[in-house]
Amino acid sequence: MNKLDIKTWATDMGYQKWLWEKKGEKCLKNLIKHGFDAHFSDNCDAAAVLIMGLVSDFNSFGFAGSDTTRKLNLPEKLKQQGKTIYDHWDPELSPEGNLDCRKQQMLADCFMCSANAISLTGEIVNVDGVGNRTNAMSFGPKKVIIVAGMNKVVKNLDAALDRIYEVAAPMRAKSLGIETPCGITGICSDCNDPMRLCRITTILHRRPMMTDLSVVLINESLGF
Repeated sequence: MNKLDIKTWATDMGYQKWLWEKKGEKCLKNLIKHGFDAHFSDNCDAAAVLIMGLVSDFNSFGFAGSDTTRKLNLPEKLKQQGKTIYDHWDPELSPEGNLDCRKQQMLADCFMCSANAISLTGEIVNVDGVGNRTNAMSFGPKKVIIVAGMNKVVKNLDAALDRIYEVAAPMRAKSLGIETPCGITGICSDCNDPMRLCRITTILHRRPMMTDLSVVLINESLGF
C-alpha cells in the first residue's frame, strides 16, 4: 500500500467511525429507554477498561463462544486477577466437562457474551445452537455484559434477523469449519443439517426483569 492509498484508507475509516458514532448515539438512546445500561467506547482498549470496572466486584465469570470478548482479552485479564472462569472453549475440557462448563455459565456471578445483531431501535437479537448463551444472558447470573462492534448494529428488528442469516451464521459456520450449507455456499437455505447452528432465537425487547444487563458498543468492526 503506497502513501496515497494509506491516506485514502485512513480518511475512509474516519468517515466510517464518524457514521458509526452517530448511529451509536441513536442506538444507545433506545437501549437506555428500554432499560439497558448502555455504553459506547471508541476502541477495544477503552472498552476493556470500562468493562473491567463494571465487573470488579464479581468473582466468577462465564464466557460464551464470543470472538469479541476474546479480542478484548477479557478472560485472561480476569484470570490474572484470580477470578474463576467458565469457558467452554477450553481445549482441555472433556465432552462431559464442556457440558458442565456451559451449565456453570448460567450460575456464574457475571456472564459475558456478544450479540449477533443489535437494532438502532434498541433490540438485541441472538441465534444459538446449544442455548447456553441465550439462557445465561436473560436469567441466572447477577450481571450480564453484552459487548458488540458497531458492525453489528442495524436499522431495525427485521434487519437484525436478516444480518444473522445472511452474515453472522455463514461466517460463524465457516470459522468453525462446519460444513453446513451456509458454511459451504455462504447462503442460508434454512437447512435441517445435523450441524445446523441456528436453532434458538432470542430477542431482548427490553431488559429482562431480574437481570442487571450492560451493553457496550465499540466503534470498531468486531466478530461475525
